[in-house]
Amino acid sequence: MKSGLLQLIKRAFTREPELHPVERGMARRWIKQRLVNVFPELRNNPVALERAYQTLGLQARAGASPDEPETVFEMNIPGEN
Repeated sequence: MKSGLLQLIKRAFTREPELHPVERGMARRWIKQRLVNVFPELRNNPVALERAYQTLGLQARAGASPDEPETVFEMNIPGEN
């Protein structure tokens, strides 16, 4: 209980680390490759692929618990805030 409270306080007062541009680019490329694998019709259509990627609304955040990776990408549902 004590360590959970300390982690909560530490998280509240620390700023999320900035993602390095290379890591952001690698994540973007991996996500686009997965989109092409799942939706083969996007393979030869870069405009539609970019639109699909933008529609996902991904946001990077720091991992919250020790079992999560250092950086986690969360997907936002379009139309919700």
